[in-house]
Amino acid sequence: MMTLFASREFLVFILTGGTAALVNVCSRYVYNLWMSFPNAIILAYLTGMCTAYALARMFVFRHSTQSTGRSMVMFSLVNVVAVVQTYVISLFLAEYFLPKMGVEVFVREIAHGIGVAVPVFTSYVGHKYYSFR
Repeated sequence: MMTLFASREFLVFILTGGTAALVNVCSRYVYNLWMSFPNAIILAYLTGMCTAYALARMFVFRHSTQSTGRSMVMFSLVNVVAVVQTYVISLFLAEYFLPKMGVEVFVREIAHGIGVAVPVFTSYVGHKYYSFR
């Protein structure tokens, strides 16, 4: 299991995923101008997910034998798990944990950043073995 996460492929996955996460977080700011925080999290996640798919297909899993259509479907299913993780963690941290710990500034930013970061490992395994196998 350790060699799975100590590979060049995982490093490139982290870099492309980091780019997609940045798109996710930045787009949440824009969406939050027109909608509630919970809805902005979901829409931002979808924006980041589209970015992640394109980057993963081009740079991480270039030798995938899956058809584009099948890999998109599997990518979406793996990301359903990840979006639930992101949503629950972000709201839990923003609404309960961080305020209880006395955090008063950048609460949503911290919560959302952690919520986006958590699914890295589960997503990599899911994409490697299902989305782009």
